[in-house]
Amino acid sequence: MTREGKIIIGVVGAAMLFFVGWYLAGPLFITNSVDEAFPFEIPDATTLANMDSAEMADLEDEFMATVPNEATIEQLSDEDRALVEAQVMEAAATVMADKEMDDAMPAAEWVIAASGTFLGADSFHEGEGTAVIFQQGEQRVLRFEDFRVTNGPDLHVILSKNADPIGSGIGEDYLDLGQLKGNVGNQNYELSADLDLSEYQSVVIYCMPFHVLFSAASLNG
Repeated sequence: MTREGKIIIGVVGAAMLFFVGWYLAGPLFITNSVDEAFPFEIPDATTLANMDSAEMADLEDEFMATVPNEATIEQLSDEDRALVEAQVMEAAATVMADKEMDDAMPAAEWVIAASGTFLGADSFHEGEGTAVIFQQGEQRVLRFEDFRVTNGPDLHVILSKNADPIGSGIGEDYLDLGQLKGNVGNQNYELSADLDLSEYQSVVIYCMPFHVLFSAASLNG
């Protein structure tokens, strides 16, 4: 093989190695920007104003179907999770109607075992009203009075062993009493007879999918 032929083969081989290397390593260095919209589009103000209650209920159901579940959210990066949370909360504030409750007051013979005042976690997650634990023998009921909290997806009522959950979180050993009945109004939650009330220091309204605290009441016995 002539000297010129060897040079040509060497140049072609080097070029092939370069393109193969670029193909394999390129994705590690090239930025691939993505900015997908949240899959739920918020109707404009005029459309919302003209909707009746049935249409608003359908819209809320449509919105809730787009909210990712807790397992999916756990797989997101912190940045993506914050972005999705902001999008979901913005939509929730627009399309989730207040759910008002008016449960009856426990009978007069019940005594107050503990009580506290709800506070909002921040200016976006607001809460007010009182949390009262009534007791009669071994029966206990947690009651919310004059209650209101910012609405959101999959809000739960939690008993926390932390006296200041707004400042330092709900902790790991908490008791989930189930979904919040309504974000407005008086409501009762039954507590089991074997529950040791002395272990729990606060009542928390908590968004389960995003692990976001909306409101809390520190309990005083």
